[in-house]
Amino acid sequence: MHKITMLGTGLIGLFYTMTLNKRRGGDRVHVVYSPTEKHVQSFAQDWGIPKWTTNMAEAINDPETDVVVVGLPNFVHKEAVIMAAEAGKAVLCTKPLGRNAAEAKAMLDAVEKAGVFHGYLEDLVYTPKMLKSLQFVKNGALGRILWVRSRETHGGPHGAWFWDPQLAGGGAIVDMGCHCIEIARNFIGKDNRPVEVMCWADTLVHPIESEDHGIGLIRFESGAVGQFEVSWAFRGGMDLRDEVAGTEGTIWVDHFLRTGFEVFTAAGRKGYVSEKAEGETGWLFPVGDEVHELGYPHMFDDMLNALDSNQEPMETFYDGYVVNAIMDACYRSAQSKRWEPVELEVWRGKPQPVEKKAPVEYEGQYIVIKEEHMPDGKTKLLLKDKATNRIIEKVVSK
Repeated sequence: MHKITMLGTGLIGLFYTMTLNKRRGGDRVHVVYSPTEKHVQSFAQDWGIPKWTTNMAEAINDPETDVVVVGLPNFVHKEAVIMAAEAGKAVLCTKPLGRNAAEAKAMLDAVEKAGVFHGYLEDLVYTPKMLKSLQFVKNGALGRILWVRSRETHGGPHGAWFWDPQLAGGGAIVDMGCHCIEIARNFIGKDNRPVEVMCWADTLVHPIESEDHGIGLIRFESGAVGQFEVSWAFRGGMDLRDEVAGTEGTIWVDHFLRTGFEVFTAAGRKGYVSEKAEGETGWLFPVGDEVHELGYPHMFDDMLNALDSNQEPMETFYDGYVVNAIMDACYRSAQSKRWEPVELEVWRGKPQPVEKKAPVEYEGQYIVIKEEHMPDGKTKLLLKDKATNRIIEKVVSK
């Protein structure tokens, strides 16, 4: 059983507390911190939390808690993590780990120097559909992974600090691209080094300095590509989708917007529907168990079970550091309009040579490019002549 210090009472702190106080029996948020007294006092009362404070150091150093959960704005992560590491507490930090790779590396160094347990709270790699999809990939159902596309779009974040690039570290890319990048890394393989990125980012809708749209390509050592698409101006709710393409198969996943639960109302929604839902009438897309669909229960089970068994969780601060390094390259690429290298001061993966199947030969002279069954019942082969490299077609059966 763990007594937990929760830092933050915003939307993410609410989701975390809802999850922790329902899971694993004995784990509970014991102390909650927010700089706003009225807010933190009300939050503690609503969730039956014994202690509340507006002093972050007091919350972290409470003698009764052994785990610190950082659910604070990006610009406070580094301070909170270092303080928790110095207190000897296990520390779990929400995404993104830092505003940039330098901050993330400082946090990684702090927890490793102190020898404390650390977990990167990247909930979208823990959704039920994501975990099931990963199992198919690990079992080889898709063959070698070639391309992963991940999309997160909605009408924009809820807190004022998100919209300030100095406080957040960027805009839509640092807010949501971090999710998409880590989803791609999990499917492609975390030992597969990210080599370079090409990124477009622009501010198309909102009167802000940071980007409200971004699209990026990440090339990995094996040749695989991760692609992300993010927007703070998407209308109609929150759209979370992933696609995985391999040499032997494909996965399509819709996590949130169109999941088989649809409601039409002319009278109005009359209450909460789901995160980032914006419509009042017409077709609405509720989510049955929001924290479950977003991966929070599986995430905290993994974190606390790993802590209890003295093992690493699925997501560590090192993963958060790699994600930050990739996003740094994305921002450089958006400025330079060129492919930019991913600069990793520390890389702990393994070499990933490009794997290619031995070519299938036909009649000794040709290599089979593709076999296709035609509407008239015939089978056509596309063949490359080994001697001339000329591509030909050949009908081989009816």
